[in-house]
Amino acid sequence: MERTTRTAAKSSTAQPGRTTAGTAPRLRAGRAATFAYFALNGFLMGMWIVHIPGVEHRVGVSHAVFGWLLLLLGAGAFAGMQLVGPLTDRFGARVVVPCSAALCSLTVVLPGLAGHAWTLGAALLLLGLGNGCLDVSMNAHAVQVEHAYRRPVMSAFHATFSLGGVLASLVGARTLALGWQPAATLGAVALLGLAVAALAAPALLPATAPEARAPGPADPEATTPPAARARRTTPRPIWVLAALALMIMLCEGVANDWSVLHLRTVLDAPAATAALAYGAFATTMTLGRLLADRAAGRFGPVALLRCGAAAAAAGLTTAALSPWVPLALAGWAVFGAGLSGCVPQLFSAAGHFDPAHAGANVSRVAGLGYLGMLAGPAVIGPLTQAVPLNLALFLPVACCVVAAAAAGVLRAGTPEPARGVDR
Repeated sequence: MERTTRTAAKSSTAQPGRTTAGTAPRLRAGRAATFAYFALNGFLMGMWIVHIPGVEHRVGVSHAVFGWLLLLLGAGAFAGMQLVGPLTDRFGARVVVPCSAALCSLTVVLPGLAGHAWTLGAALLLLGLGNGCLDVSMNAHAVQVEHAYRRPVMSAFHATFSLGGVLASLVGARTLALGWQPAATLGAVALLGLAVAALAAPALLPATAPEARAPGPADPEATTPPAARARRTTPRPIWVLAALALMIMLCEGVANDWSVLHLRTVLDAPAATAALAYGAFATTMTLGRLLADRAAGRFGPVALLRCGAAAAAAGLTTAALSPWVPLALAGWAVFGAGLSGCVPQLFSAAGHFDPAHAGANVSRVAGLGYLGMLAGPAVIGPLTQAVPLNLALFLPVACCVVAAAAAGVLRAGTPEPARGVDR
């Protein structure tokens, strides 16, 4: 009898890094569902991007007016990020992620239906809201999946987002070649998004019960009195992570909007050759994210952020100072490779810092990061009035240097490594 009791007690005390035969398939299904939502988000936003010229022509606004309208997309995204973070903590990602995916899918068709500037502005505001909600909620669930796996898996999710954008460019190019109107294409995309949101929802992981979390240095909730929790403020390390996300995503925004112009205006490259600058950056960014999880597992997220940001600084410095187009292209490629694993590590650290408030913490980091992506291109423009474009690129170089120096903040949110989780 005593032996039976000891055996039962031993079996009931699960090792934190191991899963049973029943939970391993559940984790794999949850991970696959997370991949689906990341790919869907990239596909939805990619389909909107490829239809921007058609929508702009239909509405009949100038480039300047359209640029101002795009600010509403950013404002909606920021609002959605701040709104959905606490909702994810309260109701769980399993509830919020499918609803956010459905909202993003429904709103992607709205710009294609807009006929005036004010209706397009309203459509972009709602699309941004849906995108912001899906962005934060799916990242919060990705943190939950990573916590269950006890090893880095976040970067692969972000790579899937990029692949969704690539798929959108291919599908969009084909539908445009066939003469499909934006409203028809985006309507079909909305229906596809709703189907994916519904089909992937059952595989999402349920919310972790508060009592199931073991107290630890990364779980301040365990030692915080109830009265203090009610008036909880964002911890200082989260704001540091958010500031780093702002700097890193500012660099991404600069690459998106200024890499081609750099080769075209500074090095006088032909238009077709200049386009390869963004292609080099985006390709190495995607490939780097596919490999970053293994690098983080082997060397740790601190080393990955520090070395990645340092490599990005070296790559952009090379591109900015190079007098030769091939060397500048190589610099933009190294810039993308260096940045590739940085943002996923910041999101992961924010989510693991306090699992009870992962959604709210991720929303802070994602929100400031998104502002950085919007601000980067806007800041470089005025700088070019004072200095040449290649010298203005040293602003993102400085951001990368700061990120490399501050990489140690990731230790506050690094999950405990463990073995035995089924891959």
